[in-house]
Amino acid sequence: MTDETGLRERKKQRTRQALSDTAIELFLKHGFDQVSVADVAAAVEVSKPTLFRYFPAKEDLALHRIADHQGEAARVVAGRAAGQSPLGALRAHYHARLDAHDPVTGLNDHPVVRAFNDMLYGTPSLLARLVRYAERDEELLAGALLETGGGDAPGDALTAGLAAAQIITVHHRLAQENWRKLASGRVIGDALVEAHADADRAFDLLGAGLGVSFP
Repeated sequence: MTDETGLRERKKQRTRQALSDTAIELFLKHGFDQVSVADVAAAVEVSKPTLFRYFPAKEDLALHRIADHQGEAARVVAGRAAGQSPLGALRAHYHARLDAHDPVTGLNDHPVVRAFNDMLYGTPSLLARLVRYAERDEELLAGALLETGGGDAPGDALTAGLAAAQIITVHHRLAQENWRKLASGRVIGDALVEAHADADRAFDLLGAGLGVSFP
């Protein structure tokens, strides 16, 4: 990559981040449905066509904040310790993220994070777009799971895909449940204890169904 190409890429990244940050600020201040794409473009002083080159849909402006988590489950499986099972690695990683109050787990009471999660889980179009993101997570995780078994046996790809769909769905369901706990007024310390218990129950269920394929 030349210096000129690198400079263009950094400029694009700054523009993309500015569009997303500005959009989220406007969404949280005025409401997602009350802010138009034109409003965001005007605030960043770019045209609507320019904005759409960075973000195909209005919802993507908001979901860019969690885009760095896409493929995280696949990375955990691919980078797990020798002798550790895929589900074991994912369970340990999820518990660690809970203890870190990672916003992606839904268990974070910072006002800005709470407001973003309220918007995310309370806006039908954002939830629908989140499904699209989850589909890509499933594809990446299925690939990582498939590699753990070598992909030799007939049906391996289907098994990996079904397993990935269940795992990613569980992650999202747990995050929503954690958000509901805080939204109902629960103290984060008490909610954390329950969140760990919920995660263990979820991974126990996954293990009972998937352990034979991915022990």
